[in-house]
Amino acid sequence: MPKPDRQSYKKVGDNAESGSQPNPDMAAPPAIGFEGLQEDPPPKSEHIGLEAYGDGRSPKNGAAPENIELSESNKEDEPLKDDKQPKKAEKKEGADLYFHDGIRRIDYILAYKKGDSEKDVRRAAKRHEFENNLREEGIELEVEDPEGSADGNTVFVKLHAPWEFLSRQAEVLKVKMPIKENDMEEPISILNCLKKIPSPFDLSEEFIKPEPKYFTAPFVREREDEFVMEDRESFFGMSQRNRMVHEILEKCRYDPDNKTKFGIDHMINNGSYVAAYPLHEGDYKSKHSMLTHGPQNDRHLLYEEWARPGRWYKYQPLDLISDYYGEKIGLYFAWLGFYTQMLTIAAIVGLVVFLYGCISLPFDPVVSELCEAKSWVNYTMCPQCNNRCTYWILESSCFYSQLTYLFDNGATVFFAAFMSLWATMFCEFWKRRQNELDYDWDLFGFEEQEENCRPEFEALAPDKRVNPITKLYEPYVKFYRRFPRFMASVLGIVFMIFLVLAAVVGVIVYRIAIKTAVAASGDAFISSQASIITSITASCISLVVIMVLQNLYDRIATWLTDLELHRTETEYEDSYTFKMYFFAFVNYYSSSFYVAFFKGSFPGNPSEYGKVFGLRQEECDPAGCLQELFVNLAIVMCGKQFFNNFIEIFLPLILNFWRSRTGRKEQKAGKGSYDQWEKDFDRSELGPRGLFKEYLEMAVQFGFVTIFVASFPLAPFFALINNLMEIRLDAYKFVTQLRRPYAARAQDIGAWYAILVSVGNFAVLSNACVIAFTSSFISREVYKYQFDKLEGYVDWTLSSFNTTFFEEGTGPDIDTYPDFADGGLNGTRVELCKYRGFVLGPNPPFDLKLDYWKVFAMRLVLVLVYEHVIFIVKFALEYMVPDMPDFVKNEIKRENYLAQQALEEITRKDMVAKRRSKMPDGEKGASASGYQ
Repeated sequence: MPKPDRQSYKKVGDNAESGSQPNPDMAAPPAIGFEGLQEDPPPKSEHIGLEAYGDGRSPKNGAAPENIELSESNKEDEPLKDDKQPKKAEKKEGADLYFHDGIRRIDYILAYKKGDSEKDVRRAAKRHEFENNLREEGIELEVEDPEGSADGNTVFVKLHAPWEFLSRQAEVLKVKMPIKENDMEEPISILNCLKKIPSPFDLSEEFIKPEPKYFTAPFVREREDEFVMEDRESFFGMSQRNRMVHEILEKCRYDPDNKTKFGIDHMINNGSYVAAYPLHEGDYKSKHSMLTHGPQNDRHLLYEEWARPGRWYKYQPLDLISDYYGEKIGLYFAWLGFYTQMLTIAAIVGLVVFLYGCISLPFDPVVSELCEAKSWVNYTMCPQCNNRCTYWILESSCFYSQLTYLFDNGATVFFAAFMSLWATMFCEFWKRRQNELDYDWDLFGFEEQEENCRPEFEALAPDKRVNPITKLYEPYVKFYRRFPRFMASVLGIVFMIFLVLAAVVGVIVYRIAIKTAVAASGDAFISSQASIITSITASCISLVVIMVLQNLYDRIATWLTDLELHRTETEYEDSYTFKMYFFAFVNYYSSSFYVAFFKGSFPGNPSEYGKVFGLRQEECDPAGCLQELFVNLAIVMCGKQFFNNFIEIFLPLILNFWRSRTGRKEQKAGKGSYDQWEKDFDRSELGPRGLFKEYLEMAVQFGFVTIFVASFPLAPFFALINNLMEIRLDAYKFVTQLRRPYAARAQDIGAWYAILVSVGNFAVLSNACVIAFTSSFISREVYKYQFDKLEGYVDWTLSSFNTTFFEEGTGPDIDTYPDFADGGLNGTRVELCKYRGFVLGPNPPFDLKLDYWKVFAMRLVLVLVYEHVIFIVKFALEYMVPDMPDFVKNEIKRENYLAQQALEEITRKDMVAKRRSKMPDGEKGASASGYQ
């Protein structure tokens, strides 16, 4: 929501040399082409108003001339200029945010490279037409001499939006501006009372003061005096100004003979410009302390109070972020902050569950029984691989059983259910929070206007049709042409999915081979750690494969989406989002799904082992597979987060350092000034899908936190630590390393909300299956129900096997007890060994025991009962938690009431004026007075 009392900062020495103030009535080209919004429309000209950028709303007055021949002077590789002045060697601080007169603020920068080729001449003609049309729209331009740039070849065109343009554009775009201070009393609640208690997490009110709330209404020039306005210069914020300029840049035509040739995106795509961006508001660091001199600009304030690593524990200044970067980026950081706050609760509960496991570990009878299974007579285990592996003692799995218990104990089921409900509460409360922000930032009712065609679509689409909105001919792709492209894209996705599955199979083969090699080693200690060594190395390989495939698929998904020829950027983003998340889901989670649900599920028995590509399938440890799932999740999740954070912050740092080296050298040598427009030009660009990777990274993390949380209770804690760093790293990147993006608007987080809800629902089923089939919860409970105790549970889960019935070629080369075996067994042949499973034995037939079917049935019952109960509670919570707080509803009603009152007042005044105009002069006063 606009805040008219936004803190102002000193600019250009307050124009100390001239002492003049900005003139809000500075002469500017008339506002042309917005019929119905002005009382006296201007005369016609060659390029009139909206026809200058081809939206077809004024074809009668705005038809472009058919055959315009450019003069030789206009074919030069320079645009028409208002002023062209050489770069000054020294400038006052902040002077590079203004035109050379020190008064007109720079709202946008266009940059291009000079050239002498035939293509450059054509580009110059397009720029000439484009910039002429910008002037006709009321934009003022000033051009910097390319000799002053770092490479001596880059031209910077500075744009300034005067009041006439801003007020007209605000009226057309229905920009909401403050009309009255919000007089609604804040509701009394426990949460609001808690918010008033000072905490170390609060922002410094000395620098970031609470901003008053206002009721707003769409701006109308005729009612200018009814809005809360200190002066015209500061009425519209910088983000509003650059957004309004960007709207014109997106629609301004550059070809007088073709109404479909328009928009700055097309101009950048065809090479006429190399960049278009609003300026940062000066440096983010100051020579003086903010405590003594205060912030020098909003960017400096954002760095000190938000992006600086030392502020990692502070709340985010969301209003300031939204005012500076726009509501779309503001919503991303609001969502990320809210997600991190909710993770705090999950992390605390997860830590409690983990500590419960640590504390209760010494008292668990199952772990104690397994760690005391030292007798070779009773606990000789069958070899873990064919031929080379030897018999081993069950006690060597003691470490794995202890590790498993930390994550597989009585609190596991509770935590899995808690996280399923937590995911629902997160989504529901985020909707409430989002609605609050939508109201505060005037996003309710925000709708995208008719989008322009993508430049790539315009260039490659083979057909034409009449646009039903604009009634203009535009590029089009017929169904029979689009279908083969769509099928090619589907086949590309299927191929990449099979590639991921092939990589998973490769890792499985590696696990089998490496476990066999380690278990067969001569060192007793190393062979006893075969399972953990295999898990760690396989997980590290999986992480490397995942990151390589993810980057590869990013390029392939871009190519496939380009192949589909989507008309608008929204259609393109939706298709790209589906491909990337679907692939990321398979890529990141496939190895975990294998360990959780397939590893050890079909191992067979020593008389007939299960096989994968002719290799004996790896088996779970007698303590279970949960510890391997935990290791895999910890390495993949934490490794991914560390790698992404490293790339996000250090890659832009390196690139920006390299690109800015010339400008910094010249400034240091005193050869010229390194102006703000050139500093920003040297910075990295956010890009049209700049927030996509940020959302994708968090969506994948959300999956790790919810889908497999039953096996990794510390996942929310590690996610919390990562997000605390992620917020500050993203903030640092936006404030210091990236160009300032134009202030885009968005009403919500888009398709990502639906993805999060879907992941939360899927997590209910996955956690039920992990508890039922991967953990030992059900088997323990069945045994406890049968025997009313847990002593003897380990022996109950093991089956005996007569070694004379080994499958041919699978028996151990050394079939005797080791020399250190107890009970006088050393050197004698092993006749019986044990393995994990509910199988009859030790002699054939090796059928499944009744206990197996009891456990299996109870596992199915748990899945059905668990997911039904959780889903019922989830739906109840969704119903009980309203999407919009009551006080926001009341504020919306109050704002609508004030708007209606204002409309009725205008209608009444119009009626009085019309009545008085029809009366004789002598009766006007009395009649009007009586009417009033």
